[in-house]
Amino acid sequence: MKALLLIDIQNDFVPGGALAVPEGDQIVGLANELQPHFDLVVATQDWHPRTHKSFAANHAGKTEFETIELHGLEQVLWPVHCVQGTPGAELHPALDTQRIEAIFRKGTNPEIDSYSGLFDNGHQKSTGLADYLRGKGVQQVYVAGLAGDYCVYFTAKDALHEGFETYLIEDAARPISAEGYERAKADIERLSGRLVKAAEVLHQHAQ
Repeated sequence: MKALLLIDIQNDFVPGGALAVPEGDQIVGLANELQPHFDLVVATQDWHPRTHKSFAANHAGKTEFETIELHGLEQVLWPVHCVQGTPGAELHPALDTQRIEAIFRKGTNPEIDSYSGLFDNGHQKSTGLADYLRGKGVQQVYVAGLAGDYCVYFTAKDALHEGFETYLIEDAARPISAEGYERAKADIERLSGRLVKAAEVLHQHAQ
């Protein structure tokens, strides 16, 4: 059983959004094309309260993209983004949502950030996604979305740790930093994950 995980394809992460990933909107068409080739499609949504401690605006004297320590973890201070109930937090309007069986929201605890779709950054609390996938009989997960070097990377990493055979569809993701994405992909391979191109997935599933 194969699942496609669509990570944070939200308005705030595409050009024009509060935390725009370069060319982030260019993966939406691929995400739509990939969906019919999977038994299960699941999406994640960054869903922050306005008081979230990952926002630079909530730290006096701090600037966006500065790094601090938050409860013992390194924390990048982000622009305010994906605030619960705002248009920026909504899934991209061109994303086909008809096949998405469930949406897992993350980053809801104001005290800790949550890049991965499976756990918060401190692994204190599970989102329930891993158990949901196991309950559906999923063994293989394919990860796509935004941003490649953060939420996609950490989701793939946690999926590997949870025992899923994990594939990162590298051209169906876009990173904030190209260098960061290269490091992320190398780490996924080091952890026995696999890198694939969307065309390979489409071809393989068409056979």
